[in-house]
Formats: sequence, structure tokens, C-alpha cells
Amino acid sequence: MTPNARSAAPGCVFCAIVAGQAEASVVYEDGTVVAFMDLNPVTPGHLLVVPREHAVGFEDLDRVTGAHVWSVGHDLARALRRSGLRCEGINVLVCDGEAAFQTVFHFHLHVIPRYAGDGWTTVPATLRRERPHLDRDAQAIRNALAPAD
Repeated sequence: MTPNARSAAPGCVFCAIVAGQAEASVVYEDGTVVAFMDLNPVTPGHLLVVPREHAVGFEDLDRVTGAHVWSVGHDLARALRRSGLRCEGINVLVCDGEAAFQTVFHFHLHVIPRYAGDGWTTVPATLRRERPHLDRDAQAIRNALAPAD
């Protein structure tokens, strides 16, 4: 955990929402997270699940809080399916880092309801890699795994 990753960050809009200092349409909250409607939704019903304690990305997020964020995201995805919004699918997305399209640097999980013809796409240009390259990359990742807490 980086220094001060667990405290509120000055100027962070999500910290302000968590503290009740900025408006949000809250859907769920508990002692660990706050979930609210995205102000700039991809589709109607687009939700964000935000830890109460400031963490920029995965590297700053403790495992217990991270697991809880995903658990709440799961519950909200189920609620979206059961709601009157009549979504036909769900995308769950984390943007971790500027290169991954993160724009608010307070960890958050997007829970995005999907509708046929909604116009949003996430289809990437993929490349096929040969097995030796995949095996080498897999080994590098295995070597970097931290022991479980």
C-alpha cells in the first residue's frame, strides 16, 4: 500500500461523494463502499462501486476491500437484471491506470447495464501469440505473484 492511500485525497470527487460533500444518486452503501449512479453513464442504469477509503488502483486496494467491491458489484448486477430498467446484459469493468482509460484516480468498479443496439462497444483488435511467448509471459506473471495475505 502506498503512503496515504487509505485517507481521503484532496480534490478527489469520489472522496467528496463518500464524505457526503458532493451530490450523488446513491443506490447502496455500507461501512466499506458506496455505490451510486455514474454522472456520465454509458447506458441508463450505469453504476459505480467506490471504496470509502481512497485507493488509486488495484495496487493500493487491500484484498478484503477489493473482494467486497466485487461482491457488491455482483449484487448490483443482479439488481439491475431484476429492476424495471429491463437490461439485456451487464458489463463489469475496472479501468486501472491512465493507459486503461481511468479518468478518476480513486478505484471504482463500473457496473454497466447493456441493451440491444445501445451503441457502446468494447471489441478490441486482438493479436494471436505463439505458445512460447504465452508461456514466457505466464512465467513472468507467476514470478510476480505476491503471497496470499
